[in-house]
Amino acid sequence: MIDKKVLTGVAAAIGASLCCITPVLAVLAGSTGMASSFSWMEPYRPLLIGLSVVVLAYAWWDKLKVKKQDIECACDPDEVGHVSFWHTKAFLALITLFSAVMLSFPYWGDSLIKSDTPKVVYADRDSLVKTTINIKGMTCKACEATVEKVGGEVKGVAFIKASTKQKTAIVEYDKRQTDIQSIMKSIGTTGYKPVSYKDDYGLHQAENISK
Repeated sequence: MIDKKVLTGVAAAIGASLCCITPVLAVLAGSTGMASSFSWMEPYRPLLIGLSVVVLAYAWWDKLKVKKQDIECACDPDEVGHVSFWHTKAFLALITLFSAVMLSFPYWGDSLIKSDTPKVVYADRDSLVKTTINIKGMTCKACEATVEKVGGEVKGVAFIKASTKQKTAIVEYDKRQTDIQSIMKSIGTTGYKPVSYKDDYGLHQAENISK
């Protein structure tokens, strides 16, 4: 049987990245409706990362410490010298590697959905509008890429650039083909919430934007 503390570490690692992994997978699957499923976990991400690191560190310490010869445990060899794979260092190493991949996903997940092919939108310069959307919930490069992918697919959007640091997405669109409300509604399906936008007329609060 797998050690409970190892399972706890893996579960924490997966949970810490679900808020970023789910939107990316939803975009890749073409079903943004499921993208916001785990957005509620985003505030707990630092705690889950810490829990995963602590639990796996303890698991390694417990595995590498010197065992007292007079104490038998479930990980001791059986009569023929065999040790269950679930209690070997090799298995713990695989679990640690898997957890590292999960925890680091927010830093490389954007490569899964980024496109090197620029979007071409035919529009008159006079009909292009540049707007800055303020967005809650973005925490990493994968979040930025998800917002850019979904927002950029709205017909009439010529340019979109999201920033986790600024908590914004700068959008340029053809006002004859779409409007800012449609763009924000599309972005809202990812689980990242547009809360306001700023244009030449000032700052406006977003209303009735679906999460």
